[in-house]
Amino acid sequence: MRILLQRVTQASVTIDGQVQGQIGPGFCLLVGAEDSDTSEQVDYLVRKISRLRVFSDAAGKMNLSIADVQGSVLSVSQFTLYANTKKGNRPSFVGAGDPDHAHQLYDEFNTKLAATGIPVETGVFGADMQVALTNDGPVTIWFDTDQL
Repeated sequence: MRILLQRVTQASVTIDGQVQGQIGPGFCLLVGAEDSDTSEQVDYLVRKISRLRVFSDAAGKMNLSIADVQGSVLSVSQFTLYANTKKGNRPSFVGAGDPDHAHQLYDEFNTKLAATGIPVETGVFGADMQVALTNDGPVTIWFDTDQL
């Protein structure tokens, strides 16, 4: 799985002019899956993201987790995280997971992340979505379970 995490002051996802999900301070996550991804990788990512200390404490040090600051998550499915641009100028997405498998893992990820007590808002898997956010810091972190 691949996840691009951005610390945000606010984020929203809109579909056909209607806000599907929105949050205040927290994380905007772009989430992609490939066919070889497993529930164990989902568990690893949930642990890492829920415990990640990238929010500032009273001394201004990145020392607090999303739970410590009572933040929320906006999770958006993003198959284009598996784009391959090595040949030509048009990306290939053959590395992205089969939609049924990817959808199952995306739902599992969101459910398990919410089970940690962090409020989770989502987009709609496979929909054409417009994501708006204010990156805080900016703090942007890339997770790729292929590198485990």
